Amino acid sequence: MKPDDPLLKILACPLDKGPLHLLAEEAGREEALYNPRLHRRYPITDGIPQLLPSSGEQVPDDEHEELLKRMAP
Repeated sequence: MKPDDPLLKILACPLDKGPLHLLAEEAGREEALYNPRLHRRYPITDGIPQLLPSSGEQVPDDEHEELLKRMAP
């Protein structure tokens, strides 16, 4: 998925219905969508976002801070 993909503007977190942020693939970590409000990461498998509530994974506080830095412009 590319950062300018129009699909990103309409994808929403299945729990709070808010926007998600793309986390690009880096250092062995797969591409994912992230909800910073709930500290939840949703995987992207073969280019398909897995947006079921059960697919999301809770991110610990220290990793959340790291992800916020990656998202900053």
